[in-house]
Amino acid sequence: DFPCEDSALFSDSSTPLARLRGDITWLRPQEICQTPALFPSNINLGHAKQGLLGDCWFLCACTFLLKNKQLLNKVLPEDQPEWGDSRYRGSFYFRFWQQGHWTEVTIDDRLPCINSALCFSRCHSPTAFWVALVEKAYALHGSYERLWAGQVSEALVDLTGSLAERWSLGDFGSEEKQQTEQDSDQFRRRRLDLNLLNPVKDDCALSCSTHSTPGLTELDQYHALTVMEWLDVKKVSGGEVRLLRIKNPWGRRYWGGAWGAGWGSVAPDCASELQTRVAEGEFWLDEAEFMSQFDDVTVGYPISEEGYLKSIYTNLLTHSHQLAGRWVNGHSAGGSRNCSSYSSNPKFWLKVCERGEVLVSLLQHQKWRKTEKYAQTPLVDSNTTKHQHYQAIALHLWKVEKKRFNLSRMLNKPPRTSTHCHAYEREVVLHGQLEFGYYLLIPSTYQPGAEARFLIRVFSSSSISLDSEWETSIFRGSWVEGSTAGGSRNFLSHWQNPCFPFTVSDDPAVTLGVNVRITLHQSRADTDLLPIGFHIYKPVASCVPHCYTLEASLACSLPPGAYTIVPSTYQPDCSANFTLSLARRIQ
Repeated sequence: DFPCEDSALFSDSSTPLARLRGDITWLRPQEICQTPALFPSNINLGHAKQGLLGDCWFLCACTFLLKNKQLLNKVLPEDQPEWGDSRYRGSFYFRFWQQGHWTEVTIDDRLPCINSALCFSRCHSPTAFWVALVEKAYALHGSYERLWAGQVSEALVDLTGSLAERWSLGDFGSEEKQQTEQDSDQFRRRRLDLNLLNPVKDDCALSCSTHSTPGLTELDQYHALTVMEWLDVKKVSGGEVRLLRIKNPWGRRYWGGAWGAGWGSVAPDCASELQTRVAEGEFWLDEAEFMSQFDDVTVGYPISEEGYLKSIYTNLLTHSHQLAGRWVNGHSAGGSRNCSSYSSNPKFWLKVCERGEVLVSLLQHQKWRKTEKYAQTPLVDSNTTKHQHYQAIALHLWKVEKKRFNLSRMLNKPPRTSTHCHAYEREVVLHGQLEFGYYLLIPSTYQPGAEARFLIRVFSSSSISLDSEWETSIFRGSWVEGSTAGGSRNFLSHWQNPCFPFTVSDDPAVTLGVNVRITLHQSRADTDLLPIGFHIYKPVASCVPHCYTLEASLACSLPPGAYTIVPSTYQPDCSANFTLSLARRIQ
C-alpha cells in the first residue's frame, strides 16, 4: 500500500524534505512528457540525476545497475508493457534482495512532481523514467523521506544480492593498535588498493564519499559519488599517472582540484580522448588527489552471469550457504568478548572441505530508518558511539579440531580471524584462506542484551557446509502399502515402518535443556492429510500422538545414547511420502 499522499512522502518530517509538504502532486509519465520510456535510446542519458531528495547513496547503486544489464534485468524484469503498448496497465514490478531472498514489489507509475516536473531522482534524459520508478519502488519499504541519507553498501546489496564493504582512505592509527583483534589480513583489506581491484574493475561497483564536515573544498557539499573507471596514463615527462573518472549524481561537471590544470602533463591526443569520455556530472582526477579528497570508498563484489560471487582476490566463489539467527535479550545476546556472557551468543559451525578462499558476511536486519541526522555516517572505530538504527556488530572465527570441545577454553584463545572491531554497519565481512576442517563462528553485538535479527552468509571457492548450534539432518522417505506402511503401535506391522537411528552425545553442554528437535512433514495436499506421528525408541523415550496435520514436531531433552525414530501413519497400508528433520544440539 503506497498511496499518492503525504504518508508516502514523509515519515517524521525531520529532513529538509518537510518544507515541500503541500507542494507535491502525483503525475504519470505520459502527463509529464509526450513520449515516455523506461530507458532512452542513448543509454548514457539513462544515468541517475539527483533531485530534491538526499539519496545519492541509492543513485550510486543505480549507476552500477546501468553498467550491468544482467543485474538490471534482475531488478527491473524485461518485457513489461510500457506507455503506448496496448498491454500497458499503469504499473511496473521490481525485485529487491531483502534478508536473503529476492522480494517482488509492484507500484503504479504515478510519480511525485512539482510544477509538472519530477522533483526527486530522474534520468538525464527527460523522457526516461526507470530511475524515478525504481526509486519509488525502493521507497515502498518506508517512505521517500526514509531514503534521505544512507550507505551505498546497503543499496548495492539490496539491488544485487552481493556483498559490499566500506574501506577507509584515512589513517587507521598505529600498527600496535591494528593488531588488537589478531587479524592483520583484515586490516589490509580495509585500505583501498586499486591494484587489487584491477582484475575485476570492469565488473565491480566502486563509489567514494565525503562526510558533511565544514570546509572549503567543492567536495564538502557532496555525499556519495561513483567511480566510473580508472586507468594508467603515460605522462609527457615519462612515467605514468593513474586517473579516475568520477560521476556526481548532482550533475555538476566542474572540478576545481589540482588535476583540473593537470592535462598539460599528458599527451594532447590522449588528453583529448579522455575528455571526450566525460558525460554530464563527471570529472577526472588523479589517484593522489582521490585518496586525499575522499574519506572512504564502497566496493561492491561482482556477480557472474551464473549468479556466483566473484572474489576481488582470486576467482569465482562457487559455493555458498546462508542461515538466519537472532540475538535475544537474556538468552542469546551475550555482547562482545569483553563480557562474561559472550559464550551465550549464537554459534555457527562452518566446515571447509578443502583449503580455499572464504568470505563470511554478518548482515543485521534494519530497523526503520530515523533521519534526524541525515549526513552519511563515517566509519567509526569507537564502540561508545550509538547509532540510529543499527547495533555495533562483529564476527569472530575459531579453528577447532572437532565439533566436541571445551567451549570456554576455546573462547579464551585468540580467534583465527575476525572483523576489525564492532562496527555500526548493517553488514560486516571477514575474509581468509581457510584450511580443511571445522570452524566455530560467533556473531555478536557490542552491548550485551542488544536484540536484532541477522543473516550469516558464507561464500567459498571450495565445498563448505554451514550449521547453527543445532546440527540438522534431513531424511526423505515413504510409506508404501504392503511394504513400509506399518501403521501405529496398535498394529503388529508397526516395525515395518521406516526407521531412522541417531545418537545423543555425552557432552555435558549438549545434555542440558532441550537438545533434540524432530519434525515430520507429510507430502500431501492440505485437503487430503493422513493422521501421522512418530515414536522415539530406547526402548520408548517419547512419542507424538497421531493427528491429521501437515507437520508433527517435538522438542525434547534426551540423555546420551542411541535412539531410533519410527514415523508412521495411524492406519497401516496408507501410502505417502514424508520428510523427517532431526536437529541435534552440538555444543
